Amino acid sequence: MTLASGSPIDSAVDALAHIRWTHPSLWIAAASIAFNPTMWNIVARNEHKRHTIQRLVGSPVRGCYLLAFTIFTLGLLRDYLFTVAMDYQPTSHLLEHSFVKLYAAASIVIGNILVLSSMFKLGITGTYLGDYFGILMEERVTGFPFNVLDNPMYFGSTLCFLGGALWRGSPAGLVLTAFVYVVYAVAVDTFEGPFTGKIYEARDKTRAGKTGTTVKKEL
Repeated sequence: MTLASGSPIDSAVDALAHIRWTHPSLWIAAASIAFNPTMWNIVARNEHKRHTIQRLVGSPVRGCYLLAFTIFTLGLLRDYLFTVAMDYQPTSHLLEHSFVKLYAAASIVIGNILVLSSMFKLGITGTYLGDYFGILMEERVTGFPFNVLDNPMYFGSTLCFLGGALWRGSPAGLVLTAFVYVVYAVAVDTFEGPFTGKIYEARDKTRAGKTGTTVKKEL
């Protein structure tokens, strides 16, 4: 169903009013969006403290690869549920203009560039929480896209959701995209950022202590 056109403000209000808020697919998609980062943060913190996965599979690298496969698979499921949710929602005439399609395409392209270039720079273990398995990077990655954004992978992923919602002309898709942004922001600012910082701070203190001990012995 396509909503009728009017003034931009009226059309926007009408589009939000006609979202099928009670349709199960909308809430299933939202649950999937919230579940993924919640899951990987809980699992990763447990791994850092108890080494559950690496004990199960025999090494930190294999454990990280198993978590990477799980996160990637759940990401595909989340994207599918996002698409299904939009299938059951009305579209808006306000989002059917050609410039919106161009913006949607640009968002998808830029988003994928940010995601893929981030993965290329970090590698699998750097991308999928290898630091929680004790697989630490020697130094902070500063090249593109990390010289443009602090969290390019999350921002790029959000752009892909935005592009998909705009391409489909889906107000419900835009609402879910806003939810993606909030979930990622909370995950980074409240959980991943501070905890990862503590991991590297502890590593640096340990190295500094060893260096100091070595200097004393030489003296």
